[in-house]
Amino acid sequence: ACGHDRNNNMASQGLEYDGCNFFRQRLVLSSLSGKRVRIRNIRSKDDSPGVRDFEASFIRLLDKVTNGSRIEINQTGTVLFYQPGLLNGGSVEHDCNTQRSVGYYLEALLMLAPFMKTPLKATLRGVTNDPIDPTVDMLKTTALPLMKKFGIDGEGFDLKVVKRGMAPGGGGEVFFSCPVRRTIKPVQLTDPGKIKRIRGVAYSVRVSPQMANRLVDSARGVLNQFIPDIYIHTDHMKGAHSGKSPGFGLTLVAETLNGSFLSAEMSSTPQGQGDPSLPEDLGRNCAMLLLEEVYRGGCVDSSNQSLALLLMTLGQQDVSKVLLGPLSPYTIEFLRHIRDFFQIMFKLDVQKPSEDERKGGEKVLMTCVGVGYSNINKTLK
Repeated sequence: ACGHDRNNNMASQGLEYDGCNFFRQRLVLSSLSGKRVRIRNIRSKDDSPGVRDFEASFIRLLDKVTNGSRIEINQTGTVLFYQPGLLNGGSVEHDCNTQRSVGYYLEALLMLAPFMKTPLKATLRGVTNDPIDPTVDMLKTTALPLMKKFGIDGEGFDLKVVKRGMAPGGGGEVFFSCPVRRTIKPVQLTDPGKIKRIRGVAYSVRVSPQMANRLVDSARGVLNQFIPDIYIHTDHMKGAHSGKSPGFGLTLVAETLNGSFLSAEMSSTPQGQGDPSLPEDLGRNCAMLLLEEVYRGGCVDSSNQSLALLLMTLGQQDVSKVLLGPLSPYTIEFLRHIRDFFQIMFKLDVQKPSEDERKGGEKVLMTCVGVGYSNINKTLK
């Protein structure tokens, strides 16, 4: 118990933020660092002020995986106070709000899961694939291998799509389980190496199964110019497993020689939200996005930058290095939040590959010394 008291004294000052942006970052880092957080002016100038339904759903999910969290929201929903409890884990079921996809909730769970008291087994229901958030397929093919590099691996590390649900109706179901770790090992991911193969999933629900094949053909039309080893799996879920809305989409992953994964994805326009997408265009555009991601390069693709940086921060007190492509605005804000919650600053070295190297765009080598975060739940036993 003494460990917990010490954390509380350290964290008594708490942090204050303004506005609704980066909502998940703040709550996740608060849960890990034990620092209280107060967020003011959440859409206070808006016609419908306050916390949106999908954010309220996110808060409920946090409440389910923690024990003893205190969450206060004022009458209008424009001020939120969060005092984190202990990360508890265990079996959790949650109906995610259909305004955002399950990926929105899952990204945060991936960050918290290794530090639970008991291994997390989460069943999330809702929209599995939409054009805004990272889809479950993408997280499965990029975020999980990344976490394995940090030593989060073993029995029961799994993410599977039980039922697919496209936006806007949802009706999908995802199962995520993750073992707990006492500490996170530092990594040196400085050279991704060349691309050796491309894998992917073309999925379709409640439309002709031919759609997936058309996606595959058009994506291969672009990628076959560069590399022969391409295998895109088609996934057509039927009946009860196909959710409530029609749609299709494509997730592509390029794997490098040193085992880094770069990915790109696209989903069809949700039913009733604008012009319907053509599978040919979608497949071609998605392949182009993958090429763009390969050009940006680095050992971690742009959608998982913040996950990698968080695991570096929480590593043992040793140096971690990761080579990234250009930092996304979301990642830059995440670095500021890491500085607030953990007082960790990264050293950034910009590397500009010469034209003849053919290594794509500018890279940033991120270096930091971990805080030596240890899962307090594991030390007490």
